[in-house]
Amino acid sequence: MSHLHWQKSSFSGEASNCVNIAMAPDGTLRLRESDEPEVVLSAGASRAHGLLIAVKAGRLPG
Repeated sequence: MSHLHWQKSSFSGEASNCVNIAMAPDGTLRLRESDEPEVVLSAGASRAHGLLIAVKAGRLPG
């Protein structure tokens, strides 16, 4: 896998367990948790958009 530029969620603050996000060269969005960086989720643009809409609307289980 090529090198990805991971960004930490602004909601994580100084916490050590954070959500990281990166855009891959193929246009997919990559997500991972900082405490398990080897586990990476990948989503295309339409799926990533749907996920962000659901998160912002509070429709995901806690």
